[in-house]
Amino acid sequence: MFKRSFLVVAMLAAVFLTLAESANAQGGVFLGARTVSDRGERDVIGVGAGKGEFRRLQFRVGQRAVDFKRVVVHFVNGGQEEIELRDRVPAGGQTRWVDLPGGTRKIVRIELWYDAASTGRGVRSQISAYGAR
Repeated sequence: MFKRSFLVVAMLAAVFLTLAESANAQGGVFLGARTVSDRGERDVIGVGAGKGEFRRLQFRVGQRAVDFKRVVVHFVNGGQEEIELRDRVPAGGQTRWVDLPGGTRKIVRIELWYDAASTGRGVRSQISAYGAR
């Protein structure tokens, strides 16, 4: 009886952990955001080591399209990586999940170079960064 109960609990735990990891990979962990305008072309999203370690990044765009030109990720150990992200993301859209070279790492900040689409005076958008473990 004990073996059967243990087996059922172990199977349920495995299913739960698999579902939790899948949900985390889809939604991601919010790392930070910047409000951008068509006048800006470079911004920094401060993340901080306290958010944990991540192996993938995704960027989500708010009210208007953003053309990503260059993205540099800075890590706790002082290293940095430029990731390939030359995408035009429509308003309300998101980039693909991008793998960080070197595996799971703690991020300090993310530098973004971009062109935000102009939709009129005073209209701003937001770039949000998400990480997956």
